[in-house]
Amino acid sequence: MTKTTTKLALAASVATAVAGLTTAAQAQENVKCYGVSLAGENDCAAGPGTTCAGTSTVDYQGNAWTLVPAGTCEDMELPEMADGGDRMGSLEPLDRDIPQS
Repeated sequence: MTKTTTKLALAASVATAVAGLTTAAQAQENVKCYGVSLAGENDCAAGPGTTCAGTSTVDYQGNAWTLVPAGTCEDMELPEMADGGDRMGSLEPLDRDIPQS
């Protein structure tokens, strides 16, 4: 191999490695986060009182979930509850902000 061919092969290898790292970062896992979606903006299978995507009727409905990047659910900043308590996302369904029948 000539020096030019070797340099081109090395540059191509580095470019391929960098592209692979970028793709891996973009393919971050999503998780179900309960209690963070606005009314009508939940993802599918929200729980009792809903049938599928977009059927939650209350903002931050505790049994309605939305897909979010892994590691962000429980750290999302949400408005406080009516009683002044903190409202946080959860990886499990919550018993708060459930619509009354």
